[in-house]
Amino acid sequence: MIPAADQWGPFALDLRPGERMARLRCLRAVVHLTCGPRGDDLSDKLRRAEVSTVGPVVVLAALNALDPLDRRRVLASYAAINRPV
Repeated sequence: MIPAADQWGPFALDLRPGERMARLRCLRAVVHLTCGPRGDDLSDKLRRAEVSTVGPVVVLAALNALDPLDRRRVLASYAAINRPV
């Protein structure tokens, strides 16, 4: 189960599969651009989550395992890209 505080972006509970995939890809691009090779493990888990071979809890654990500065940059960049109009 995903805690309420982590139900954002691709981890929201009420997403259609296509929207979830788009959000996973967006987050993977952000991770790649902000973390480079330091984010390879998370990027791989995000890619595999697109085809349901990795669950959201595993992806969130990898995100939370990032260095704190990398994690902040990923979250801030994702939020800026997906800010409501």
